[in-house]
Amino acid sequence: MSQVTHKISIPSILEVGKGNIGNVGSLIKKGRFKKVELYFGEGIYELFGNQIEKSISNSNIEISNIVTITGIDFEDVAPKAFEISNDVEALIGIGGGKVIDGVKYMSFLRKLPFVSIPTSTSNDGFSSAGASLILKGKRMSVPAKTPYGIIVDIDVIKGAPEKFIYSGVGDLVSNITALYDWKFEEENGKTTMDDFAAMISKKAVNSFVRTEFETIKDDLFLKELVDSLTMNGISMEIAGNSSPASGSEHLISHALDKFLEVPELHGIQVGIATYIMAQVQQHRVRRITKILTDTGFFDYVATLKMKKSDFKKAVDLAKDIKPSRYTYIHVDKNIELAKKIIDEDSILNKILV
Repeated sequence: MSQVTHKISIPSILEVGKGNIGNVGSLIKKGRFKKVELYFGEGIYELFGNQIEKSISNSNIEISNIVTITGIDFEDVAPKAFEISNDVEALIGIGGGKVIDGVKYMSFLRKLPFVSIPTSTSNDGFSSAGASLILKGKRMSVPAKTPYGIIVDIDVIKGAPEKFIYSGVGDLVSNITALYDWKFEEENGKTTMDDFAAMISKKAVNSFVRTEFETIKDDLFLKELVDSLTMNGISMEIAGNSSPASGSEHLISHALDKFLEVPELHGIQVGIATYIMAQVQQHRVRRITKILTDTGFFDYVATLKMKKSDFKKAVDLAKDIKPSRYTYIHVDKNIELAKKIIDEDSILNKILV
């Protein structure tokens, strides 16, 4: 029997630090690009465009085109990929999830290196191989590839609205329940865990939850958050799927996306679902409660007036999101238990209406 060997992509450029936004040109020099195309999220060019342009030009790299991405409809993104001039050697996406996802997919279609420059840390999308686009009004995951480069400026992340930091916290903490779901699947003969991917995912979340901080704007806290979300992307690349960082809690969030008129940020939904599923699993509930309390995640969620009834509906729908998987939420008695927890838990009674 032939042995399985891993062939994985990891970023060739990985720079997380202060002041990087004004230094993009020298940081991407490692790629020896002669001509690049820049894509900004809405409102991002006005904040950082001049700095980035100047930095790239000063490094003798030509900018072929500067584009603002306003939406991530599949029908818009795919044609844009084929409008890119053939002499462009890399695509650079600067902004939030929309521009990162859109440009990541375009680079995949055109087989071009992609440099990811997130301006917020709302989830691990800036480092992962997949992309989330809109098809016929609904979010869908499409294949892409791991970024060639990831450049993060801690000062820029710090300046983003706090909700994006809370969302990143929620997305990262979900590794705890996701890994337990993955183990559960293996124990039930439904899959085989990749031990190395699981180790990286576990190290990522453990390193983060043990970080001491006074506020979520502390430099060290934000660097740990970014580093750990980056490791998530690598763990999924190693596994060849999202299991190391996505389990029952993500299925609940995806279910919310399907019926809520205006879903909340992905990581916010995932963080609440993680808290629910940790109790269903009876796994590391105290650790998850502590980090979501200490960061102010729960306090922020209380301001959103999210509904218990929506979460209960999402719990009912979750197993059908990915019927091929077998997480804790795919077991009928756990669905009932999760709904009971939503109704009776003291923290959920404070933060959900």
